[in-house]
Amino acid sequence: MHQQLQCDILIVGGGINGAGIARDAAGRGLSVVLCEKDDLASHTSSASTKLIHGGLRYLEQYDFGLVRKALIEREILLRSAPHIIRPLRFVMPHDKGQRPAWMIRAGMFIYDHLARRELLPGSQGIDLRKHAAGTPLKDIFVRGFAYSDGWVDDARLVVLNAIAARENGATILTRTACIAVQRTGDCWNATLRTANNATVEVNARLLINATGPWAAEFLHDTVHGRAGKKLRLIKGSHIVVKKLFDHPCAYIFQHPDGRIVFAIPYEHDYTLIGTTDIDYHGDTDKVTIDAAEIDYLCTLVNHYFARPITPADVLWSYSGVRPLVEDEKEDDSESASEVTRDYKLAFDTDAAPLLTVFGGKITTFRKLAEEAVDLIAPALGNHRRAWTAAACLPGGDIFGAKPNNRAVLEFDRFVREIRQQYPWLPPALLERYARAYGTRMALLLADRSDLAAMGKEITPGLFAAEVEYLQQHEWATCAEDILWRRTKCGLHSTGMAEHELQAWMDDAM
Repeated sequence: MHQQLQCDILIVGGGINGAGIARDAAGRGLSVVLCEKDDLASHTSSASTKLIHGGLRYLEQYDFGLVRKALIEREILLRSAPHIIRPLRFVMPHDKGQRPAWMIRAGMFIYDHLARRELLPGSQGIDLRKHAAGTPLKDIFVRGFAYSDGWVDDARLVVLNAIAARENGATILTRTACIAVQRTGDCWNATLRTANNATVEVNARLLINATGPWAAEFLHDTVHGRAGKKLRLIKGSHIVVKKLFDHPCAYIFQHPDGRIVFAIPYEHDYTLIGTTDIDYHGDTDKVTIDAAEIDYLCTLVNHYFARPITPADVLWSYSGVRPLVEDEKEDDSESASEVTRDYKLAFDTDAAPLLTVFGGKITTFRKLAEEAVDLIAPALGNHRRAWTAAACLPGGDIFGAKPNNRAVLEFDRFVREIRQQYPWLPPALLERYARAYGTRMALLLADRSDLAAMGKEITPGLFAAEVEYLQQHEWATCAEDILWRRTKCGLHSTGMAEHELQAWMDDAM
């Protein structure tokens, strides 16, 4: 089978930056094709700490520009996707052997006031002997600080951007690798290969390299160009254990090596702990946690929590590689945690235009995409204004078509209202649907009036109707896509869940 496509922009890479750029560009009327060799968000973009945050610790590196940009984006994203992004309160126990209290308080004051803040409460000092967050901690921790940031379902954030791109006319091709590209005059000719070995030829006016950790490799091996920027690959790993506390706050723990680790309430019954920051020189397609990282995370949380954990308590783990941009003056001796999380856009206009995205963090993806399209659109004769700051992501139009504070502050009211609309749904399932799909629940539940109409419960909490929805509307092609990226049902299921779901999907084809 052979297919030919014409477009303004070919984007290679289906992580958060590629999907974000596809959404922005398609919304400005540019024709877009995005290809991803695996599933959407199957690598770095689903392996984050799942936070929308300014980056409190970057203040120590005097990276005020990045922190301010991220804090502004934090507010924009909370409003645009209140279903998958929500406020989260963090507690930092004060360890007398670490940063002095006055320094932490000063940093949090700056964090509170570096950008306009409407949705989240400011920071405060707390007495851990009286605060609920002090209960699981060792008695030596009596003082702490609390501040606010946001939590995000990172994999769903990528998918929602891809859905928005498609609804604005973009073509999204998953399981489709770009195996060759060639500049021909003022155009790019690319050859793509699908999972079933079909070939897709794409003729594009502009090429975007949004391949994340593969950006330099893609330039060198596929485009036959120079990277221009030095990428430092940093592995971040996380572990998940049975929940260590019952209150809704997260923790931010300091470590003598300068790194910080979060302990975050996760999926109701669990605690997510991470991340590590170590240089990575292995296969970027096969990134896994190692024993030393598990020991590091366990040791750090055991310094703070009264009830210790061991590697045997780890129920699930995941790892990702972040491509960080190094300045010329930096060297490999610098701590991985000190390398900037900001991004760089390299635009080559010598012939057919080529934009390469280096670095970035999930919080600033929308701004990165906006700047990228602002940069490339004029080269394609397009001068439409940026639009995503005032637009909801799919399902985020909880109380009106435009982003608003109410959708964030009154999300529980939305859940109560849909509970009246779907009284037959079990409360926990309804809440999960509300958080995953927002107003798009109506599409998932169309023409269904009881639980029997949802079809077989293939694994606990996962019904055939949802699987079919994810296949039809969200590019899910296998059990792993559904259990670990579109949902986290895999965490709540038996060890046979992936096999059982894949067998059901194969039989349904």
